[in-house]
Amino acid sequence: MPDPTEILQQFALANGLAFNDPALLRTALTHRSYLNEHADLDWEDNERLEYLGDAVLDFVLAEYLYRGFPAAPEGELTGLRAALVRRETLARLAQRLDIGPALIMGHGEVETGGRERTANLCGAFEAVVGAFYLDQGLQGVTEWVMPLMEVELTGAHAEVVDKDPKSRLQELAQARLGITPRYRTVGAEGPDHAKTFTVEVALGEAVSGRGEGPNKQTAAQHAALDALARQDQWPQTPEES
Repeated sequence: MPDPTEILQQFALANGLAFNDPALLRTALTHRSYLNEHADLDWEDNERLEYLGDAVLDFVLAEYLYRGFPAAPEGELTGLRAALVRRETLARLAQRLDIGPALIMGHGEVETGGRERTANLCGAFEAVVGAFYLDQGLQGVTEWVMPLMEVELTGAHAEVVDKDPKSRLQELAQARLGITPRYRTVGAEGPDHAKTFTVEVALGEAVSGRGEGPNKQTAAQHAALDALARQDQWPQTPEES
């Protein structure tokens, strides 16, 4: 591939990323396949930065949504954050930034479509967030990432507010996994006039969400919302494994 240094400089300039330590950006955009093919290099791949960026995004978005939607209940805030940090959304942001062509990856990964693979794009976006956080701090990463997220926020808000969690979960589960969620009431406590029901929702064999409510319908909606917030724990597709 062309000189990584030049590619990284062009990527940073195009996306308003002024790194004090350019090595952090290099790491953020290095797929493990490249180091597998270049074992003599002394830098690391982007998986640790991906882990950090995931946590940074969760916090930045939680604070932003908390302040920006003061009347929204916890469930709505959780749903909004889940919609903004799910793999498809982050991969779309990565495409907008043109991360794919900037990825430093092995020849074999490139040949099999690695630059367009959703998991790679999502992971690289999270890694860039992690790298920028280490370089610029929380304020710097917030100022850079939130304008990107605001582009997605309108759609996410319409999705969360206008469609109930069970419907959203069914659409996503069928689109991503090809399965229909199954709900099961696992508990009912309290007197007849004030019972609290507990419902679990399963995707395949795995229990993916749990919710409580004054009736089974409400508990099921809360279970679906819980599952939407835990999409990183869903069964893996072949692409993700």
